[in-house]
Amino acid sequence: MYIQRVFNPINAIRFSYIPIIIFALYSLTVVKLFTWHHYEWLKIPWVPLTLIGIAVAFYVGFKNNSAYDRTWEARKIWGGIVNSSRSWGSMVKGFVTDEFALDSVPNEEVEAIRKRLIYRHIAWLYRLKRQLRALKPWEHDVRLNRRYRKYIAELFPNDDPETELKKLMSSEEADQLLKSKNACTQLIDMQSEDLRELKRRGLIDDFRHMELQKMLTEFYTLQGKCERIKNFPLPRHYASLSVYFVYIFIFLLPMGLLSAFSDASLNSYMIWSVIPFSTLISWVFWMMESAGDYAENPFEGLAFDTPMDSLTRTIEIDLREMLGETDLPAPIGPKDGFVM
Repeated sequence: MYIQRVFNPINAIRFSYIPIIIFALYSLTVVKLFTWHHYEWLKIPWVPLTLIGIAVAFYVGFKNNSAYDRTWEARKIWGGIVNSSRSWGSMVKGFVTDEFALDSVPNEEVEAIRKRLIYRHIAWLYRLKRQLRALKPWEHDVRLNRRYRKYIAELFPNDDPETELKKLMSSEEADQLLKSKNACTQLIDMQSEDLRELKRRGLIDDFRHMELQKMLTEFYTLQGKCERIKNFPLPRHYASLSVYFVYIFIFLLPMGLLSAFSDASLNSYMIWSVIPFSTLISWVFWMMESAGDYAENPFEGLAFDTPMDSLTRTIEIDLREMLGETDLPAPIGPKDGFVM
């Protein structure tokens, strides 16, 4: 997620310099064919092109609104994960006691149980983040993802999956999870099994068991919402047609501008103004399309995604503080204007 107040224009140019060059060269070619080789048929009326441009702008706006809705929904879901995680930590700390225990339970064991439940939840957060960043066929080109993820890995290094889990769970549980198809689902199921055993031992009563189980159900709900966004793309006909329409408009644009700038009332050299104006307008439409394109998939692991690394670390710090720990990991802040 980019967090600077203004998106750096230099970054915008760096992102789009190849299309800018292509648009400029194409416009130059059209103007040269028209002025030097007298290809009069290249000149098309300006009015129909204006209507096409208006239609394309409306369509791209519709797509961008839909893409932004997906990004904003993803952020709201992770806001729910933050709030529910804090509630989970507070409930585990307050509900898991020896008040109703059938046998005497040392305080150290109660503390260990609380820590196990909270650390297992932190492991769920890290696994959910990894699962959501698995690349899907409709997401951006593999080469772009690899290049960008290498850059992100240098800014925001992460442990490998096995090390990450074994820091938070027993080796047996971690090995079991690494073999599962959906580790997040199995992690919550482990929590449920643990709660059932605690109820059997009297470390939580019926009411507390139901309340904690409700929290696990809420985590399943939030996980499912994330998976819905991840596994169901913006319908490809909407996304693809937007790209086609923008490129059709860009293709016709310099031809329409020829009509405007070859008017007899203008100086002859004004025809060369087609090149900068066509390049600028093409760039604007291309950037409009790209803005929506990069907002479609908020869990892709690119620059403008939901900052799951930062949110996960924030939750981890809060939960470990609830356990009374002082040796806490540092928050993940912005680097180079981005926070992941």
